[in-house]
Amino acid sequence: MPRGLTLDPMQAERDPLRPLTPEVEAALVENHRKFLSFLERRTHDRARAEDILQSAYSRAIERGVPADDSAGTVNWFFAVLKNALADHYRHRDVEARAMETLAAESPSEAADAELRDEVCACFRDLLPTLHPYAEILEKVDFGDRPVSQVAAELGITANNASVRLHRARGALRKQLERSCGSCATHGCLECSCGRH
Repeated sequence: MPRGLTLDPMQAERDPLRPLTPEVEAALVENHRKFLSFLERRTHDRARAEDILQSAYSRAIERGVPADDSAGTVNWFFAVLKNALADHYRHRDVEARAMETLAAESPSEAADAELRDEVCACFRDLLPTLHPYAEILEKVDFGDRPVSQVAAELGITANNASVRLHRARGALRKQLERSCGSCATHGCLECSCGRH
């Protein structure tokens, strides 16, 4: 290793850096396969390895490289890749913990159903008043079925069904405002219309 070269990228950031020269660029390009292989062995995923490598290349271009010869640059770049791998795994672990926390905090299916029943109590009572729209609202919004499937059952195009659904929701909104008053505007969770 050339004298004065550090493999610590953080130390290299404190040392004088220089922009990529054609020689340094050539050294990085020539070793592309080595770098990619190094990352791929550690990630077991070529696409992820390529992403990490591209990020490291970007960082080298953006920040520069240590002022030394091309052999030292390759060694320095391997150290950059090691740090990039550590960052990748750290980020992945944080993301996994966040997803676990979110899953633990999300309401159960029973709570979801209870909330849906509470919110939809007034809606269900008003559906019969919404002829010809009641059927599409019932099947799509309350039945959680795709618009295209309901359209096929009704013998209409998916586009026509989407238009009907849009009009049906507007009609339901107006009927809720007439029937429920302010709780329709402020939310049915604290319903005061007496329809429950």
